[in-house]
Amino acid sequence: MLIVIAQYVTKPGAAEEVARVLRRHVADSQTEPGCLEFTVHQSTDSPERFVLYERYTGEDAFEAHRTSPHFAANIEQQVIPLLAERTFSRYAILPPLGT
Repeated sequence: MLIVIAQYVTKPGAAEEVARVLRRHVADSQTEPGCLEFTVHQSTDSPERFVLYERYTGEDAFEAHRTSPHFAANIEQQVIPLLAERTFSRYAILPPLGT
C-alpha cells in the first residue's frame, strides 16, 4: 500500500476555484481501480491551504493516477497554474510492534 500526502497553497484569490476543481478531482480519482481513498482537506485557518490524502494499492496505481486524463485536465491544466506552492510525499504504513 502507498500513501501520498500532497500540500497545496494557492495564489491570492484562487482558493475558491481550486476547491471547486479539487471536488471534481476527488470524484474522478475515487473511481480508479487502484485508488483506495482520496480526500481533500482545506484549512479552516488559512483557506488557501489544502492537504490531499491519497491511498493506493501500490506505486503502479499512483503512477496510473498521475497519467490519467482527469489528472491532466484537473490538476495539470487547472489547479497547478493557480498554486503558489505544491509538494507531495510518499509514505508507507508503520505497523504496530508484534505484527
